[in-house]
Amino acid sequence: MPTRSPAVVLDRVSFSWPDGSRALRDVSGAFGTGRTGLVGRNGSGKTTLLKIIAGDLRPSSGRVTAPNGVSTLPQRLTLDADRSVPDLLGVAGVLAAVRAVESGDVRAELFDLIGTDWDVEARAIAALADAGLSADALDRSVSGLSGGEAMLVAVAGVRARRAPLTLLDEPTNNLDRDARDRLGAMLQGWPGALVVISHDVALLDLMDETAELYDDALSTFGGGYSAWRAWLETEQDAARRAERTAAQSVRREKRERIEAETTLAHRAQRGHKAQIEKRVPGMISGARKRAAQVSAGKMRGLVADRESVARASQEAAERRIRNDDSVRVDLPDPGVAAGRRIATLGDGGRSWILQGPERMAVIGPNGAGKTTLLERLTGSSDAAPPHLGAVHAEVHTDRVAYLPQRLDGLDDAASVLQNVATTAPHLPTAELRNRLARFLLRGATVDRPVSALSGGERFRVSLARLLFADPPPQLLVLDEPTNNLDMDTVDQLVDALSGYRGALLVVSHDDAFLARLGLDLTLELRGGALREV
Repeated sequence: MPTRSPAVVLDRVSFSWPDGSRALRDVSGAFGTGRTGLVGRNGSGKTTLLKIIAGDLRPSSGRVTAPNGVSTLPQRLTLDADRSVPDLLGVAGVLAAVRAVESGDVRAELFDLIGTDWDVEARAIAALADAGLSADALDRSVSGLSGGEAMLVAVAGVRARRAPLTLLDEPTNNLDRDARDRLGAMLQGWPGALVVISHDVALLDLMDETAELYDDALSTFGGGYSAWRAWLETEQDAARRAERTAAQSVRREKRERIEAETTLAHRAQRGHKAQIEKRVPGMISGARKRAAQVSAGKMRGLVADRESVARASQEAAERRIRNDDSVRVDLPDPGVAAGRRIATLGDGGRSWILQGPERMAVIGPNGAGKTTLLERLTGSSDAAPPHLGAVHAEVHTDRVAYLPQRLDGLDDAASVLQNVATTAPHLPTAELRNRLARFLLRGATVDRPVSALSGGERFRVSLARLLFADPPPQLLVLDEPTNNLDMDTVDQLVDALSGYRGALLVVSHDDAFLARLGLDLTLELRGGALREV
């Protein structure tokens, strides 16, 4: 059977930002014609690579071969609250033209725009049904959807375009359990080649292949994420064993070289002593000396070669072992007394009080109003939509830090350093740089505009703005904090939250993450009411 050509081929692709910092260096590899999950640590260049494949960025050098007609789902697509649902679906222009014609407008340009797409509204409604939304959602904007609903609509729109190659960047962000199931069903029958950046293990396990971007190398494994992870752990165990064996070999060869040098020194000493004592005629002594020198040279060369080979083997084994940096998140001590009332949540029938360093989670389906509840609690919104019913929230401290799920509190045009300095104006620039380095935001990265950052980098900037505040927050409110984070960074966040001495209120669909926080209380918001889980 003939093999199919790959959907994308990368040939020594490099990319540098305008400030000269390099994001990718000589990346080569290929993506197949099926479904591929692209993984890698935050900041490894995954989003930049997809932008290059899509044609949104031009590589500094190298070549990309991809089909014409690449459809994308940008990581921050759903942040624009004024965007319409038809726009998310990619049918806004044609739909408006059809409706205008149906209302009596007969301009020729409208018919040109419509072409043969007279059934665009029916197709749009079908796409909304795939996303779990009714037809009336076609007249809404992103601001009227939850983050998860907006993401599903966007994915449904991309799927409906049936492009030969589709690139999705973190499509499971903000999706509840039902929505993730819907997305999984969409991906199962995806038309054309598909490359998905994600940190969602369940989604990645649906993929045909797993590609990893690590240290400017793109490698591909034939299988889902869990199978790839098991292979990687086995390979790393083998690499560590090989490194230990090679290190032992280096020590052995070094010891043998020292023993050889000692033996040669003793021989030379005996020969010199015999010559002095005239026990050997001069002619014979000279011949013996020259022969000894030749023999010693050969022995030294042989021993040195063996030691050099052993060191080369050790270096090769060490290169196989990963030595990854990790975010070090240190949360400040806010000094919250155990009996201090921090916040109250209720629904008219019952109230729950968050006090001292307690931890509370709010769960529930997309659209239940969880984010709106947090916005009302933190004072970032006065909205009181009908679907929240009598649910209310009140905060009893003015030291509140809120991390919204859309991470839209940053100034995209300003640099990382400028964004963080707004909440820590008294910290010297050098100290700010040192602290940001602990979030893996180093060097020229902190001078780059926030708009150029990956989702994971954007999260770390947002978190740094909260944690560098003085005085430190007594209540930390997190809305879907694990979005855009790689598994290692989630581990670091869990470790940091475990040592936090203030109150914590978190909304998340990530059950594994919530299970690790040591929660004191979990409330479910559904149908305009709260219940204790």
